[in-house]
Amino acid sequence: MYTLPDIVTPSKTDSQGNMKLFSALQLMQDCSVFSFSQPSPFLDWLQANNATPLVSFRQVEVVRVPGLGEKLTCRTFVFDAMGSFGHRNTAVYDEAGKPCYLSWCIGAFVNVETGRLCRMPQEVRDAATFPPRLEMNYLSRKILPPEATETVLPCIPVQRNDIDYNLHVNNAQYIRMAVECLPPDFEPHALRVDYKKPVLPGAVIEPSLRLAGDVAYICLKVDGIPCCVVEFTR
Repeated sequence: MYTLPDIVTPSKTDSQGNMKLFSALQLMQDCSVFSFSQPSPFLDWLQANNATPLVSFRQVEVVRVPGLGEKLTCRTFVFDAMGSFGHRNTAVYDEAGKPCYLSWCIGAFVNVETGRLCRMPQEVRDAATFPPRLEMNYLSRKILPPEATETVLPCIPVQRNDIDYNLHVNNAQYIRMAVECLPPDFEPHALRVDYKKPVLPGAVIEPSLRLAGDVAYICLKVDGIPCCVVEFTR
């Protein structure tokens, strides 16, 4: 398990002084990246194969939104891995040790030059320890659009600040864009996100929204092809 301390600073809060969902996703992502960057047979295998884990699916439960000045602890660990994929829990806790955000994700091991999947050898898996997964409501990674009218929203040009060291749009940035597509009175308490295709610098994202009761389904496309689908539940 890897642990990353944090604090809710002003730049991470909204107009009400509450932590932005985007900022929570950034914290969980940073904690995960630092985790698999620690010395291990897994890291040796990644480096030998010029590979990196890329998140293909994430589910988040918002238990309680922390406020300005709160001290937080983010913890992450892999609870299963086989072949070309790993399953990871990441959670954010307050100073009392109570959860604020619970998350699990599926990561794919990808060669950074070819974009092809890399299969982890059995001996690398055997060298790892897998704690029991966190208690949360694990949902399917398959996100289906609700029966609702699709509203096409204004396009979003990809900015330089959206790109990370993998040379495509950072995972948390998709959530920032998707949150901006929500109605102002829609407060998410859970989300699922399916990362379908990396978006490169210079692209223009075409968002659309389907709203059905407590569910908001947002599809982000490039040239008409879905690159990311986000489902928010309030």
